[in-house]
Amino acid sequence: MFRRKHTSRFDSTDADQQKAKINELKSALGPLSARGEKYCSVACLARYLEARNWNVAKARKMLEESLKWRAAYRPEDIRWPEVSVEAETGKMYRASFQDREGRTVLVMAPAKQNTSSHEGQIRFLVYTLENAVLNLPEGQEKMVWLIDFTGWTMANAVPIKTARETTNILQNHYPERLAVAFLFNPPKVFEAFWKVVKYFLDPTSIEKVKFVYLKDEESMKVMHKYIDPKVIPVEFGGESDVVYNHEQYSELMTKDDIKTANIWAEDAKTDHVNHAIGGALVPEVTPVPSLITT
Repeated sequence: MFRRKHTSRFDSTDADQQKAKINELKSALGPLSARGEKYCSVACLARYLEARNWNVAKARKMLEESLKWRAAYRPEDIRWPEVSVEAETGKMYRASFQDREGRTVLVMAPAKQNTSSHEGQIRFLVYTLENAVLNLPEGQEKMVWLIDFTGWTMANAVPIKTARETTNILQNHYPERLAVAFLFNPPKVFEAFWKVVKYFLDPTSIEKVKFVYLKDEESMKVMHKYIDPKVIPVEFGGESDVVYNHEQYSELMTKDDIKTANIWAEDAKTDHVNHAIGGALVPEVTPVPSLITT
C-alpha cells in the first residue's frame, strides 16, 4: 500500500524552523556589499520573512528590492541639516519618552505641516525612521507612532502622491517596524481620508492602527496599556509637561548624525573600493563634527 507523503508545515513559533528559514534566506541572497551585510542582520532577515509569511522566495525578492532602494536612496547618509527645515514646527519627531517596553515613540502632528516639498517630506520621513531605528533598545525591532490630529483639516492632508510613496516606503522597506499607531483625536472628516489611505495598506498594518479620543476613557486606556500616562505629554492627556523644542532637538539629532556616520563609515569605505550596487558605487561617509552651532 502506498502512503500519502506528509509535507512538514512551517511553525512560525518554532525557533529551530525560524533559524533554518533565516539561513536559507541568507544563502539565497548571495554575496553582499559591506553595507548590505550590516543591514541584513539576523533580526532584519527575520522581519522580511515575517512580512512575507516566512516564504523565502518572496522575502528574498522584497529584501533585494530594499537593498536596491537603500543603495540608490542612501537613507543612512541623510543628515539633519538637509531635513531640519521640515522639523521646525514639530510636525514629526522622536519623543523623549518610550513605551512600556522601551520602544521608540515617534510623534507626528500633520496639522503642523510647514512645507509643500514632496521630496523634502519623504526624506524627512526616512531620516526620522532611520533615527528611530538607531535608538531602539537592543532586542527591540519595532516602534510606536503617536499621531496628533488636533487642528487637522483636509487642507492639511498630504497629496495622494506623497501618501502613496510614504506607505510604499513603510511597507516595503521598513517591514515589521511598527508595533502600534495611535491616531489621537482624529476629526470626522478624517474618516474619508482614512478610507483612501487604507487602500494602500495591508490588513496587518490596518490592525495596528488604534483610534484614540481624549474624551473616550476606554480608548485612552488602550493607549495607556502601551505608554505610561506619566510620560505622555499633557497635550495627549498625559501628565508630562515636556514639549517639542526645535533647538534642543537639533542638538540631539546632530549627535545622532555623528553616531550614524560612525556606524556606517567603515562599510562605506569598503563599498567605495570594492563594490558596485545597481551600477553605482556606495559613497564614502566619514564621521562629521557638530553641524549646528548653539
